[in-house]
Amino acid sequence: MFIVVRSRKVLFASMAVFLLVGHGKAGAQELLKDPELEYPEVACQQEDWKLSREEYQRKLQGFWLGECIANWTGLRTEGVRKTSPFLTDEHWGTHKGRKQQKIEFVLMKEGEVWGADDDTDIEYIYQSILDKNNVSIATAEQIREGWLTHIKTEEQNYLWVSNEKALHLMMEGMLPPQTSEPESNPLYDQIDAQLTTEIFGLFAPGRPDIALKMAHLPIRTTAYRDAEWISEFYVLMHSLASQVDPQLSQKDQVLWLADQARKRLPNQSYPAKMYDFIKREYDQNPDKNNWEETRDRLHRRHTGITTDGYNYRSWFDAGINFGASLISLFYGEGDFKRTIQIGTLCGWDSDNPTATWGGLLGFMLGRDGVEATFPEVKLSGKYQISRTRINFPDRTPDQLGDDSFEQMADRGILIIDRVVIEEMGGTVDFETNEWCIPKSSQAIPPANY
Repeated sequence: MFIVVRSRKVLFASMAVFLLVGHGKAGAQELLKDPELEYPEVACQQEDWKLSREEYQRKLQGFWLGECIANWTGLRTEGVRKTSPFLTDEHWGTHKGRKQQKIEFVLMKEGEVWGADDDTDIEYIYQSILDKNNVSIATAEQIREGWLTHIKTEEQNYLWVSNEKALHLMMEGMLPPQTSEPESNPLYDQIDAQLTTEIFGLFAPGRPDIALKMAHLPIRTTAYRDAEWISEFYVLMHSLASQVDPQLSQKDQVLWLADQARKRLPNQSYPAKMYDFIKREYDQNPDKNNWEETRDRLHRRHTGITTDGYNYRSWFDAGINFGASLISLFYGEGDFKRTIQIGTLCGWDSDNPTATWGGLLGFMLGRDGVEATFPEVKLSGKYQISRTRINFPDRTPDQLGDDSFEQMADRGILIIDRVVIEEMGGTVDFETNEWCIPKSSQAIPPANY
């Protein structure tokens, strides 16, 4: 029998079990089982929601791959245009990016490696924290230990504004959520937790109540109030992505997800009003490709004036990132390439929204779907966390990089096993390789304003 364990837990190799079962055309499949997790006897209830672990593993690979493509594509224009005149569709393919880089999709081919960046590496750390500590919900002490273990304490450490401030507060002994309180961290609404916490939604498939519970303290590590609610918006979309009706078009799927996540935003808050403004612009615009006018209106609405309670401070505010991300989401209409193109050209902190939607759409497509989007290139599945973060093992010692999307997804599956059992009261059916997830009747509540 083929035995595989998480490389972190080599001592438990003899305890690791892979069950070999038939899956139609796929033939025998190797099913991962965590040796440090007590799996209850299978007792799927008729009303339980059943979700394929095998399919979800490919979706997690799609999340990491899509996020890397979008992150590195968006970086080509990060901070290039913060005010008018902005970039337009005509600039795609030109050398108007940072340092005259060509504005185009960045694709690492097989034999190359995807470098970590701050839009992916903190999520990597959070996955490691849950994995290392065998927990579904990380404590403040575990978050602090993870940050201080894996992030350099001096530049260049690939942290900025709120994240950088939170790190220094942790170095002084402070714990989340105090690290995001305005009196301690006045940068709490800049470089918000959007880019570091979306993955918690994927760790709680179809259960937004559990996703919010898991993500709460990681979000409050760096974000507060409006920035916190914006981050929860993205977490909810990622959690619900596995429940969206597959019969809907890609466009209707993303619109449904956004509409559901909107319920979390307090109506009095500026994120809610910004969402409603951009959604209204999209709905009323007769030319769905004319995203540029909506972007320009967003700029005029929020630059130099305080509108709906949002006071624009910088081009990497949580607020302007949120607005730009919604423009690319709505006008991208679920198309991976188009969404990332618009996000890259939209302006401001362009790698932030692109990475978020690249990860979400990549998850929805799965790795196979992302690869089919770029048939001209055989895409790399290797990742180098050591580009930006420290003290992680090299999980691919004989290859480029130090990890792979496949192994990263495997570890994610085991985390979800624990979440399903410990937080949802569900089980894992190894006969069918499915999670049995009890459904929740809880509606998405608006955050307290």
